[in-house]
Amino acid sequence: MPTKMGGPGAPDDLQLGHQAQEWLASSDDPQALTTDGYWFHRQQLQPHHAVHGEAFQDHLLRRLAEETNTALC
Repeated sequence: MPTKMGGPGAPDDLQLGHQAQEWLASSDDPQALTTDGYWFHRQQLQPHHAVHGEAFQDHLLRRLAEETNTALC
């Protein structure tokens, strides 16, 4: 998103960025009523295969704990 954090050259449209979240939160569309999924502009996509690996998940949690100085259970 072209915000202060993303910078002016960020590759997404600020006006479109919130639409999927609004649709998922308020729609009666059967797709929007699912309990999981990776969504981008109201299209369900497959996340990177690494997110399904427990070793990768553990690594991310360790890094989060290190960066935030917060113990995670």
